[in-house]
Amino acid sequence: MANRFVLNETSYHGKGAILSIADEVKTRGLKKAFVCSDPDLIKFNVTKKVTDVLEKNSLAFEIYSDIKANPTIQNVQSGVAAFKKAGADYIIAIGGGSSIDTAKAIGIIINNPEHEDVRSLEGAVVTKNKCVPIIAVPTTAGTAAEVTINYVITDVEKNRKFVCVDPHDIPVVAVVDPDMMSSMPKGLTAATGMDALTHAIEGYITKGAWELSDMFHLKAIEIISRSLRGAVENTPEGREGMALGQYVAGMGFSNVGLGIVHSMAHPLGALYDTPHGVANAIILPVVMEYNAEATGEKYRDIAKAMGVEGTEKMTQAEYRKAAVDAVKKLAADVGIPADLKEIVKKEDIPFLAQSAYDDACRPGNPKDTSVEEIAKLYESMI
Repeated sequence: MANRFVLNETSYHGKGAILSIADEVKTRGLKKAFVCSDPDLIKFNVTKKVTDVLEKNSLAFEIYSDIKANPTIQNVQSGVAAFKKAGADYIIAIGGGSSIDTAKAIGIIINNPEHEDVRSLEGAVVTKNKCVPIIAVPTTAGTAAEVTINYVITDVEKNRKFVCVDPHDIPVVAVVDPDMMSSMPKGLTAATGMDALTHAIEGYITKGAWELSDMFHLKAIEIISRSLRGAVENTPEGREGMALGQYVAGMGFSNVGLGIVHSMAHPLGALYDTPHGVANAIILPVVMEYNAEATGEKYRDIAKAMGVEGTEKMTQAEYRKAAVDAVKKLAADVGIPADLKEIVKKEDIPFLAQSAYDDACRPGNPKDTSVEEIAKLYESMI
């Protein structure tokens, strides 16, 4: 069976990368942008950094900001209506996963109106037509939504998140400018950074992993591990490193899948509105311990990439523990809570476990699991 790899047509990296947007728009003959960005980014003038570029180049745009941290079906449907009313022909998504995921869903439905219910996009759906052209400008260093073929939408009525996987939704252009991330507060920087690390580690051990994806994931683990602490302190080196590291992780996991860390984190976001990166960071070391027996020597590589010395002389048990301990240490250093005691209610665990088992990320887990085993993992963290 052939291994498929899908990436952006074009990506720009480094300080000042947003200035490239004007040339991309003009070269592609695009006329009016539908700018998707969340209210906080607009309030704190982060979105303005991009719209200033558009205005300076006399490029028309209209802003859409009805976007929640965990975007809902209603956010998407309202966005579809607003896009049509605006007379736009492309989207600029400015933000973290929430803005970019919303943009992907809107762009897909505009060109595939048979999916206007949104729910029918769940899972691995190959739509008929490519989505509206999207230029994605991340403001967080974590989700890598700008380079993935995935997006996540919340179904409020059913208290669940669902993952959509479609090669037609990938942004045509990714603009990864660390200056767009410099205003992130420490807590958000830490959470999104640990999300990126989770992508890299899960992507490296997922069932679908192979040599090309391994290359990206190991490099991402290395970059993130050396950059996240600095990014939390808002150093230029840390910001630049995280901007690149999270993108490199996205290049990999988008094409090979994830595992039950993400499938367990998704229902926490849906039920409790838990920040996705925080949920991943708490769950990651616990699931790493659970998965260890199914990972061969890969934890030795993870430990080494995270800066652990002497891994070549360690026993299997030692390097597996070293990898888990390195993750715990990084999470603690950037202020991530150690458990789910303040988040999960014990009576909700059966619902959470079933939701996690049904999640699209679960089949990629290196170790086969069950609803009962996932429930025990949740219980171990409260």
